[in-house]
Amino acid sequence: MKTAIWLYLFLFVAFFDLHAQYPILTPFAISLGAAPSFIGLMMGMYSITHLPGNLIAGYGVDRFGSRLFIVFSLLAAGIILLFQSQVTDPWQLLVLRSISGFVLAFLSPACLALLARLSNNITEQGKLMAGNGLVHTLASVVSPAAGAYLVAKIGFTTAFTLLGWILIVTAVCAVFFISDKRMNASPLPAKTSTEEEGNKPKSAQPPLGESTPIPWLVFLLPIATSCSQGILSFELPLMAKSQASIMTTGLLFSVVSIGALITLSMLFLNRISAFQRTLWGAFLLAVIYFCLAANVSAPFTVMLLLIGMAKGIILPALSTLLIELSGGARYGRTFSILSIAFSIGAFIGPMAAGQLREQLSPYFIAFVALMLAVAVLPFYNSRFLASRTYFS
Repeated sequence: MKTAIWLYLFLFVAFFDLHAQYPILTPFAISLGAAPSFIGLMMGMYSITHLPGNLIAGYGVDRFGSRLFIVFSLLAAGIILLFQSQVTDPWQLLVLRSISGFVLAFLSPACLALLARLSNNITEQGKLMAGNGLVHTLASVVSPAAGAYLVAKIGFTTAFTLLGWILIVTAVCAVFFISDKRMNASPLPAKTSTEEEGNKPKSAQPPLGESTPIPWLVFLLPIATSCSQGILSFELPLMAKSQASIMTTGLLFSVVSIGALITLSMLFLNRISAFQRTLWGAFLLAVIYFCLAANVSAPFTVMLLLIGMAKGIILPALSTLLIELSGGARYGRTFSILSIAFSIGAFIGPMAAGQLREQLSPYFIAFVALMLAVAVLPFYNSRFLASRTYFS
């Protein structure tokens, strides 16, 4: 538990630092002379360079543990931000963002694998994943507005320098305060002890099972989810035309995070199976994006709040679902594939939005991607998950 607390603290600082850049990167690129299509390319390259890092992390985390990759990722990202504060050309920014995408690719699978290894029980692991989602969301509530405020007060150069040093200090602290947990040589037995069985119902504390292949169709959903998020991250900063509007954009990102915080606080949702939460949360998200594309007469901030609430349902449920399907083995590889799926979607979203936004609403692209994943997923997974997903 001590490791989990320290990890949550460092994750909060890291996520705060990274999310603070969301509302300011696009205005910064525009100030360097970048066009919207180039910004879409930059965001796409940041995501696509995650892929080699995710692949390395998948095997490396299982073999060497998580701490090495967490420290390297934070330290390298901080150094890159120091260089980023000095760029004077959009192409320099593109190169640095591409490198940043590679080094940060190690962070998420390493953190998720370490959290999963802190417990031998699916229910407890689900709580740890919900805690990760809560920390992530708390950081993202305040960080976009804080990043926009920093730029308004001290400018782009000083803001990036400050954020870079925060990541570097966090990496140094992680060396001393995060203790690694290694994977057991074999999966845990499928049954709890006799004493535990006598005190608790079997459905209350489902144990980990044998390692089994995860159906690839499961990963269509994280691709679609990150595609929609990438489109939203691309569209919102384009609304910023001045320093005052940059602050407004930061507040809009915070509204999305507040929505996620609301549903993450609804602990009773954890009683619903991870598969059902993932599927219906994605369906709700698709409906909201359709409303945005159709210009439904509803306040924009309310729509963003609902998007955040849907994300707060999907993301922790998706991590728990993958733990159930993995059978308690190869967490590094499982979460690296999840990160690869997120990276692919985050690449497709901004690229498609940048190229097609003059022909159709980018929000409609998000709707189509989500509905495709929602429509395809149950055909294969409903029978596959019947014996592996736990209801209460």
